[in-house]
Amino acid sequence: MASKVNFEKQLARLEEIVAKLEEEQTDLDASVKLFEEGVALSKELAQKLETVKFKVEELKKKGSEMMTAPFDTELAEDSDAR
Repeated sequence: MASKVNFEKQLARLEEIVAKLEEEQTDLDASVKLFEEGVALSKELAQKLETVKFKVEELKKKGSEMMTAPFDTELAEDSDAR
């Protein structure tokens, strides 16, 4: 089973890449490879963020549905009478 690199480690790597690309000492070939890696990481991180955003929206939606559902007083009264 392939181990998944967590979001924070991927983000840290992307920050490293940006720092290296900003250095004037990085040669062209290395810069191109770093840029390609950075683009791939950026896409993967954006996809993870979209997934998390979707999950949060779904949880908020479910939470608001639970909060706005009317309370059934008849069921509560029946359970008290038993």
